[in-house]
Amino acid sequence: MTKYLIIGASGTVGSRIVDLLSRDGRSVRATTHRRENVGIRDGVERTFLDLATGEGLKQAFDGVGRVFLLAPPGHADQHKLLSPLVAEAKRRNVEKVVLMTAMGANAADTPFRRVEQELEASGLRYNIIRPNWFMQNFNTFWLAGIRDEGKIRLPVGTAKASFIDARDIADVAARLLTSDDQDNRDFDLTGPVALDHDAVARMISESTGRKVTFEDVEPEVLRKGLLAGGVPADYTEFLLAILGFLEQGYAERTTGAVKALLGREPIRFEQYAREHRATWARAA
Repeated sequence: MTKYLIIGASGTVGSRIVDLLSRDGRSVRATTHRRENVGIRDGVERTFLDLATGEGLKQAFDGVGRVFLLAPPGHADQHKLLSPLVAEAKRRNVEKVVLMTAMGANAADTPFRRVEQELEASGLRYNIIRPNWFMQNFNTFWLAGIRDEGKIRLPVGTAKASFIDARDIADVAARLLTSDDQDNRDFDLTGPVALDHDAVARMISESTGRKVTFEDVEPEVLRKGLLAGGVPADYTEFLLAILGFLEQGYAERTTGAVKALLGREPIRFEQYAREHRATWARAA
């Protein structure tokens, strides 16, 4: 039986991929950076891997056939983390690799693009998925401002983004990992429509019954907030840079990739907002 290695298995996308594959009766090895989580739980093998140091890399790849790769948030140089994984996959001659980067990564010489090029030149069967901004950012990264102040404060003006639900990304990744009809192709993944942040705020307001508004701020305001919250300086600058691309309109494009691959429409923001309304409840 083919064993599937899922890198980043504790994240929003990776955890759903693990669930999808294991429920389908497939053999799954999920990586974790917490040693206390190592072991077998619910039929899933969990193995230690520190992407920053490479500790556990060779053990993670032992006996696996298909691999899902992503870089965890908080790291600006994704190439440094992911390149050794592509090299190890090539050394092991795995059956297939699915790599997740980000929409727009192939538009310039970015760390993500360098990893993509290494995978494309590896001789391995592969797919590359490039999702747009996650809907789930609003119940994680931008949660505190919404929950505590009823504010979405970002330096993006009136620009729109075709936000995508992380569940759609995971479903696409699982589909590509377990099939071969789309080998050696890349896909930009988006939600069904592009929304500005005023529209996002209205939908969150409608789902929660409390007023949530969007406030356009200067990049320096967000910079100070991120640094005060403990976000590393290089990752802070990375976030500000990609938010700058959003503000310039580069995240507005929509594609039909999710529907083409899954045979259904991508999840709409209204559904996401209804399902997460409890997350944004005002702090007691």
